[in-house]
Amino acid sequence: MTEPLYDWLTERRAGVLLHPTSLPGNQGIGTLDAQADTFLEFLAGAGFKYWQICPLGPTGYGDSPYQCFSSFAGNPYLIDLTALVRAGLLTDDDLKPLQALSADRVDFGGLFQLKWPALFKAHAQFVRSGRRFALYGDFAAFRRSQASWLPDYALFSALKAHFQGRPWWEWPATARTPAAARQSPLPRQLADRIEAYEFIQYLFLGQWTQLRTRATALGISIIGDAPIFAALDSADVWANPQLFQLDPQTARPLAVAGCPPDYFSADGQLWGNPLYDWPAHAADGYAWWLARLRANFTLFDVVRIDHFRGFEAYWSIPAGSATARPGHWVPGPGLDFFRAVRAALPAAQLIAEDLGTLTPGVIALREATGLPGMAVLQFAFGGGADNFYLPHNHRANCAIYSGTHDNDTTLGWYAEADAATRDHARRYLRVSGQDIAWDLLRAAYASVSRLAILPLPDLLGLGTAARFNRPGQPEGNWSWRYRPAQLQALRDGATPYLRELAALYGR
Repeated sequence: MTEPLYDWLTERRAGVLLHPTSLPGNQGIGTLDAQADTFLEFLAGAGFKYWQICPLGPTGYGDSPYQCFSSFAGNPYLIDLTALVRAGLLTDDDLKPLQALSADRVDFGGLFQLKWPALFKAHAQFVRSGRRFALYGDFAAFRRSQASWLPDYALFSALKAHFQGRPWWEWPATARTPAAARQSPLPRQLADRIEAYEFIQYLFLGQWTQLRTRATALGISIIGDAPIFAALDSADVWANPQLFQLDPQTARPLAVAGCPPDYFSADGQLWGNPLYDWPAHAADGYAWWLARLRANFTLFDVVRIDHFRGFEAYWSIPAGSATARPGHWVPGPGLDFFRAVRAALPAAQLIAEDLGTLTPGVIALREATGLPGMAVLQFAFGGGADNFYLPHNHRANCAIYSGTHDNDTTLGWYAEADAATRDHARRYLRVSGQDIAWDLLRAAYASVSRLAILPLPDLLGLGTAARFNRPGQPEGNWSWRYRPAQLQALRDGATPYLRELAALYGR
């Protein structure tokens, strides 16, 4: 039998799932500030070794971190503006409008109106200072180090703002490709704004690097997330149309991504992302994907590859379809892709998000790569003893979750489950169900799966109001935030018990 490509998950560990936008604070959204440090200290004190997050890219319509304007850039909303006040790039008055936003939910519309002006003002002050600001290292050196993607992203962002937010395929022909745009007067006209977008990325990466350094010092590794697909209205597709299945005349997708009807949606999920032209990727040795993964590993210790099954076969939906139902499966790049990844990144620590339709081909690809897959306890109950997600069927090379960012909280799931499912969960776990969130948490700790990841809302014992995402619902997601007092109560009340669970189950 051929040896798998990877074998990195060899120790039992536990972690917490929380996207940084859910951190508390007074800037309208979680930022890379002292509250992030407090969360890291909680993780370390409670015996956790991992912090898992959703993708960090700049979000667009619908605010989804899985539909970003770039696969390489960071989310400017996460930048801590108080650090820029301390550095003299902003004043306390610049933060007051943001401080009036909700502390309980992210108001993305309010952020769009208020945070960008503050960030552009910081850049203007940087320019007035003679570009001597070096809190996060030399800006010119940063630009050189990110030259493979930053110029296209910054030009794309400046053009998108210049054309009132319209998608790139609606721009004039003189701006519809990077080559055309650079031959036009626009780069000179927008030079200041282009540099501003580069400077904002400098701020993001500087603050994220500092946070990751603090996490490492506390013994916490960060699990990032790489969506398999790129957003259609993104710098990725604008700058690399040859890598996607687009009509060469209209630049519109020939088919789009999604998944067939499943647990989450009777009509399937219509994501709308353009599909890759995998032969074009293979022709240059998957260079774009390798660059993307290298960029991810400058941010994270571990990378979860979303929708792993799409590498074995992907659901191709005819462009213009109203739902995902008319789609069909098309073979993906398979093991050839992962051999290229292994050759370029031999020490990469990757997790395969293999939820959904698990065909023998998907299982064989996962086993050949050696990557740990995923299991979700909320999917375990209500069926027979052969359900893969029941703990007695778990695999060691796997990450077990009580629920993911796409699930309801455990309390919300249990409240909505039918009587047979609730009865099965109680009988299987030998519990009353009165503390079902912690019942599933204990089951995750006890699982043979080497990695156990617990969503913070489950640790906090919260209901559906703390749900992060409802798949298939285009708006109103990704906005939940916790309050500092909630985490403090958890630290005060549960830290010894969590440490005991870690010791008891060898995590």
